[in-house]
Amino acid sequence: MIDTSGHHIVYGELRDYLTGHVLPDTDDERVRQALARRLVEQLGYAREELEPRLTIDSCYNNIRVQTLIELTARIAGRRLFILRYGPGSLVTRENAAVAAARVLEPAYRIPLAIVTNGRDAELLETARGKVLATGMDCIPDRARAGELVRECVFEPFADAEKRDQALRILNVFDVEVCCFGSSCRPQPHDPSDHAAPPGAVDHLQ
Repeated sequence: MIDTSGHHIVYGELRDYLTGHVLPDTDDERVRQALARRLVEQLGYAREELEPRLTIDSCYNNIRVQTLIELTARIAGRRLFILRYGPGSLVTRENAAVAAARVLEPAYRIPLAIVTNGRDAELLETARGKVLATGMDCIPDRARAGELVRECVFEPFADAEKRDQALRILNVFDVEVCCFGSSCRPQPHDPSDHAAPPGAVDHLQ
């Protein structure tokens, strides 16, 4: 076992449940793997319907941040919901989850987002950021997902100002929760990589 000095304890390596890729074996990764297994073995999703570890890049104030989306469910060819995991309070993660669902797919706003700490969960609609249901049972099973993909609206999220606001939220939120000041904090980079106005937004409109 390797203690990485206040960041994550790495126990070794594990194989990703969905892809078979080798990943660092950490407490958080074990929860992520359990969530993927739950969706397949208990809730009935096909492995190929779940996209693990998609990312969103943002850069503001010379800080580049990569947002990780633990799982994205693609049903009948459309991304229906994202699932974001993090320990602790779910309420503090709502805005970032909604922001990610709004900008991950270029063609439309992904209509639903789930936040979970592995013990509890919230299901949110992403048009207004409203919590629709709570508890681990709020994660829809495959049959319900088939209904939802017909009921939900997959509307474009093309407004440049709103997309910029969502990316700013991710840039602030995910740099803050990444490493709590440890050595892997993202470093400033050349401003010519991506021009962005100063400031950051910490709430959704």
